[in-house]
Amino acid sequence: MSTLSSPVMKALILENYGSPYILKEISRPVPGKGEVLVQIIASGVNPLDLKIKSGQAAHAQTRLPAILGVDMAGIIVETGKEVTDFKIGDEVYGLTGGVAGIQGSLAQYTAVDSRLIAIKPANLSMREAAAIPLSFITAWEGLMDRARVKKDKTVLIQGGTGGVGHMAIQLAMAKGATVFATGSAGKKSIIEAYGAIAIDFNRMSVAEYVKEYTSEEGFDVIFDTIGGDTLDASFKALKIYEGHLVSILGWGTHSLAPLSFRGATYSGVFTLLPLITGKNRSHHGEILKEAARLAEAGKLKPLLDTISYNMETITDAYHAMEQKTNQGKVVISI
Repeated sequence: MSTLSSPVMKALILENYGSPYILKEISRPVPGKGEVLVQIIASGVNPLDLKIKSGQAAHAQTRLPAILGVDMAGIIVETGKEVTDFKIGDEVYGLTGGVAGIQGSLAQYTAVDSRLIAIKPANLSMREAAAIPLSFITAWEGLMDRARVKKDKTVLIQGGTGGVGHMAIQLAMAKGATVFATGSAGKKSIIEAYGAIAIDFNRMSVAEYVKEYTSEEGFDVIFDTIGGDTLDASFKALKIYEGHLVSILGWGTHSLAPLSFRGATYSGVFTLLPLITGKNRSHHGEILKEAARLAEAGKLKPLLDTISYNMETITDAYHAMEQKTNQGKVVISI
């Protein structure tokens, strides 16, 4: 039920890094030019949110006090000037804030740049839709914008059951690639359910699975969601001359010599850039339209944790992610 008659809303406020959120009543935002006011139904939680809350994500340029939460799904209740693509009542989703001083989704309402959102997939719930934006956009920017994945290419997803990883598997499969994904033995069934070939990283070395699955040729594309030693090892698993590696966690110091020796290429992904800089925001909306098409065609479905959380139990949600007891994406019902 809309509360537009009231000028206030409830929101979870982070006043100090590492401290609990404080549930407060604050002024409801008003949509400006090119913005829509969304009544938030669900807020997706990502590992990034935990890093921001603990003060370990300087790249997010957070300004305290802040309302965090980068992903959301909800209903448009008001439109600002010059908004022509959306109307009141539209069910939408997007990666819309929670960084660089932009209000996030841990609140009842948010005024968002309409270029950042899309109509949510008709066959998915609000909770499912809220689990998609950051993960899928990251996967798309890596696999499509950078690596140009297409039919008959061999693609290795490092970390196939993570938030980004399981989106990347489904996207690469939808594009007709032959997809492999690393994971523990206990995650084998999840990877295979998405149509990929599971590789147990505890059982096989990089050299062993390159030999077994590519006849020592290497993979056309490797999408790294883990970083560190996994990123270093991935350089050695690329196809000579043709291989391309994309990483979403290129932190630290890495020797590029193994990459150079194979004549392969590397690129990184920083999904928050349009939010932080204001540039190329419409591309995020376009990517989410593609996600909706895939979802409605039965080719994309997020893996959701079965436990339901709300604004009062968000500490439990974050604890589950920190302890890695969640079985899929965590979503907060607003």
